[in-house]
Amino acid sequence: MPLVDMPLAELRQYEGSSPKPADFDAYWDRALAEMRAIDPQIEIVPADFQVPFAECFDLYWTGVRGARIYAKYIRPKHAAGPHPAVVQFHGYSGNSGDWTSKLGYAALGFSVLAMDCRGQGGRSEDVGGVKGNTLNGHIIRGVDDHEDQLLFRHIFLDAAQLAGIAMSLPEVDPARVAVTGASQGGGLTLACAALEPRVARLAPIYPFLSDYRRVYEMDLDKDAYDEIRTYFRRFDPTHAREDAFFERLGYIDVQHLAPRIRGEVLMATGLMDTITPPSTQFAAYNKIVAPKELVVYPDYGHEGLPGFDDRTMAFFRALL
Repeated sequence: MPLVDMPLAELRQYEGSSPKPADFDAYWDRALAEMRAIDPQIEIVPADFQVPFAECFDLYWTGVRGARIYAKYIRPKHAAGPHPAVVQFHGYSGNSGDWTSKLGYAALGFSVLAMDCRGQGGRSEDVGGVKGNTLNGHIIRGVDDHEDQLLFRHIFLDAAQLAGIAMSLPEVDPARVAVTGASQGGGLTLACAALEPRVARLAPIYPFLSDYRRVYEMDLDKDAYDEIRTYFRRFDPTHAREDAFFERLGYIDVQHLAPRIRGEVLMATGLMDTITPPSTQFAAYNKIVAPKELVVYPDYGHEGLPGFDDRTMAFFRALL
């Protein structure tokens, strides 16, 4: 079998190479305290798009640092009593997508909430206010400022806050909330379930935002991770601050959040992935202590994985 990374037997043992800051847990406890102190000022507005069997809404709320965040919200019309919900996260630079892509879950009896990440391709607000690079690259946004200014800190909190909002809706059973997404959405799925441990089930697909140093060492800091290379070329050309740089990114490295996950996990990875290398994904998966299953696609990379969407729906249907 062709390899772009370690052999599978080694991947199953790999524990990551990017450093974890000594105050990591205190960092996220402080972040969560900030999030929980916010009045989210939730606004739910009927959307222009509607279907006969569900109601579609534009949902807005206030996240950390005062940003207004947007999500599509679909509520089935004929669900009997409190019902389960699915929260969805999109890929890097994208948005929550079309309403039609979410209707299958609504037809089954799930509420569906799909977030636009702040500052990317959708409606959510990016309030800025950070020192250092803001030309492009959300991984490195805030890396030269205080660690509480990292943009992905805020996006991780938005994801957790949305899951909590879903659980607070009177029509949703808070014990039956699932989360899913691919690439950046996979990374946010892990972060969401770690920071909102009431999430019952999660299905991350080739998660992004894990084991940054490993990506750099593999010379795969390109495509989705290109900003790591850009950072060194523009802001640290002699790598004088390399160790400090990767330690700072450790705060927003999902492999370090993974041990907090309590929900049941179904994850998928392609062993030919050169966008989010398999070892970076295994670094996170191997740290999950909750019940888990990994579906491996040996000949696939960062692309559609045949059958996995159906498998995810079957996995989530157990919540009905």
